[in-house]
Amino acid sequence: MSTKPASGAGFYSRFGVSAPFDPKHDLVTSPVFSPLVLAIIRLTLGSYALFVVLFHLIWEGVRTHEADSFFSYFTHLSYIGVIAYYFAAGVPTLCYALNGKTGYPLQRWPRPLQFLHLLLHSTITTYPFVVTVIFWALLSGPSTFATRFDGWINISQHAMNSAYALFEITLTNSSPSPWLHLPLCIIMLACYLGVAYITHATQGFYTYSFLDPEKEHAKLAAYIVAVGIAECIAFLLARALAALRMRLSRQDARRRAEALDGPQAIEDWEEVDRPKTPAVFVA
Repeated sequence: MSTKPASGAGFYSRFGVSAPFDPKHDLVTSPVFSPLVLAIIRLTLGSYALFVVLFHLIWEGVRTHEADSFFSYFTHLSYIGVIAYYFAAGVPTLCYALNGKTGYPLQRWPRPLQFLHLLLHSTITTYPFVVTVIFWALLSGPSTFATRFDGWINISQHAMNSAYALFEITLTNSSPSPWLHLPLCIIMLACYLGVAYITHATQGFYTYSFLDPEKEHAKLAAYIVAVGIAECIAFLLARALAALRMRLSRQDARRRAEALDGPQAIEDWEEVDRPKTPAVFVA
């Protein structure tokens, strides 16, 4: 039998796509919840986020007539990414739970789709932190909680988004994102600048005020670099928290194994070392 690695295996392995894919089922398990409970949580959170986006989009289409610019905002695009991942992860987790914990569909899918799943995971565990920090540091103001609707939308999309990211980082068994995902995440952030300036050219406004070169002048470059640095920090934070969670999980598993093996080991020791009662022969 040939031991030659599959074509492209080395390339994909650099981006976290192992062969076989996810052999320990880390993407569909949790150190805290059973697979079924994890699937329910993921699908519930994904459904809530989907409801938020649909309600917001319909509201802007009917009440404020601003729906045509909805998809020009990075906040909305990254939030839709969160929705996509929670369903893309929740459904396989449910399949894994109902399939006797033997596997899930994504393990049999083509490598490009497995890579895209992992890259999506890297974005939804970093972009929300960038969005949250920029919004509350630069963009929030008196209008943030002007109405109940505004307050609900801003909390859901600019605060709960980071909670979603923290959930995936700390309460699932997903491995830290590969380092090569970081430049890809930064490139996608840079590509968003094109969306922002296309929006200005076609609709006459800047999605974010700090992207206006006539207003910010030299500060514009500083803001763009700061966003890139924020993504790097978010990536490092996500990796550090995931590594810490994995370390704590291993320590907990070791303690449990010792607790289970201890009494059995003592029994075995007593069984071996217990002196036997000599036989007594009666004449």
